[in-house]
Amino acid sequence: MSQYVAAIDQGTTSTRCMIFDHSGRVVSVDQREHKQIFPQAGWVEHDPEEVWRNTREVCAGALAKKDLVTSDVVAVGITNQRETAVVWDRTTGKPVYNAIVWQDTRTDRIVDELGRDGGPDRYRARTGLPLATYFSGPKVKWILDNVDGARAKAEAGDLLFGNMDTWVLWNATGGPNGGLHYTDPTNASRTMLMDLDTLSWAEDHAADMGIPVSMLPEIRSSSEVYGNIRERGAFAGLPVAGILGDQQAATFGQACLSPGEAKNTYGTGNFVLLNTGTEKVMSENGLLTTVCYKIGDNDAVYALEGSIAVTGSLVQWLRDNLGIIAAAPEIEPLARSVDDNGGAYFVPAFSGLFAPYWRSDARGAIVGLTRFVSKGHIARAVLEATAFQSREVIDAMNADSGVALTSLKVDGGMVANELLMQFQADILGVPVIRPVVAETTALGAAYAAGLAVGFWGSEDDIRTNWAQDKQWDPDMDEAHREKIYRTWKKAVTKTFDWVEAE
Repeated sequence: MSQYVAAIDQGTTSTRCMIFDHSGRVVSVDQREHKQIFPQAGWVEHDPEEVWRNTREVCAGALAKKDLVTSDVVAVGITNQRETAVVWDRTTGKPVYNAIVWQDTRTDRIVDELGRDGGPDRYRARTGLPLATYFSGPKVKWILDNVDGARAKAEAGDLLFGNMDTWVLWNATGGPNGGLHYTDPTNASRTMLMDLDTLSWAEDHAADMGIPVSMLPEIRSSSEVYGNIRERGAFAGLPVAGILGDQQAATFGQACLSPGEAKNTYGTGNFVLLNTGTEKVMSENGLLTTVCYKIGDNDAVYALEGSIAVTGSLVQWLRDNLGIIAAAPEIEPLARSVDDNGGAYFVPAFSGLFAPYWRSDARGAIVGLTRFVSKGHIARAVLEATAFQSREVIDAMNADSGVALTSLKVDGGMVANELLMQFQADILGVPVIRPVVAETTALGAAYAAGLAVGFWGSEDDIRTNWAQDKQWDPDMDEAHREKIYRTWKKAVTKTFDWVEAE
């Protein structure tokens, strides 16, 4: 008897398959990291074929670890790093170039050119997005402009585009032999090419970027049966029935299903999403308006989002580039070896600054250094940077929504760091709440798939499944809180205007 739902979680640094039971608890998980490719400063790429190989391996691995078989699983959902763009040949299935990752800044000139007619908010009214290197559309334009023969092939109808959800779905359902070229509104809303009201492609935006509409996937809902997996091996024959971009999936998995409910995911970057219901709220404070989810034929639900480029990846940088720690969990005891940051502030603007600033000219900086500062202080400054950046986007969210946040649900890998969670509560001045299942991104995709096939009856089942693991309450004097936050804001200004226009 089928008793589980599986989710493929194609993330920035790794791909996982997680299998969940009806109560939303993790039954099995398998994970593979993929190579981070940095051809030059500001460029970040992934090998799509490596990602697909890893996807197949982790699906088989998740079954094998608990001695499960395909018939134990009722459906498969997909969640993914959202703005990472792949362009491939529809006949051969081969990418024409590596996937360009959401952190990549090479499209800054394209973004500037697009902004000459209408400024940075040229497309915001229809897409909810400012012009920025973050989003998929300019990445596709870059590939068509810079890869030999790509534009001619695209105009002949021979190339396909997708974020990583579409790449995984297309391969899983047959690839060149009838693979499904679909996406959902949460991913489409991250391209700068989708109309938020109609949930359809804005063909004039695609024309502005020189992207043939024939390349774009069909937009379906976030929860429906798209088709069956045709790959031999793990999950063959099962329906793929849910697609959600990773941050929307985490929002769904956190049961933030009513207007006013918010979550913060601590991953490679941080992403705060506030459910605004079926009403789209346009930000006046540097946030994004995005689709939160669309379940079957129901109306789309929208969200305000604060996107932060570098948080968990800063810990990786401390490990891999500086060698200050040997493994990510070591940062907490190192940071606990000191009482505070020693006056040091680390602004990790490695890819510019996302919300609420949207400054592609910014670059990372450590400020306030004295001879007193040790590696313990640097470690603490790294963790505090995550909390400070989250405070900035939550302040913007409070201003846009007109409702002050009273608590914050958190998830993702970094929520295991209890020092960070306490500091987050302190700097926000509200409780921070971690659920029993902290990896809610995969859980949200599983819920979307399970709802589509009747494994879960309604969104009420999701609310019932959510359970609190731990809560951190603020324990910092308000005057001190505001003093160190002001200093952080001052530090941020030191990163502006570092990259000069050519």
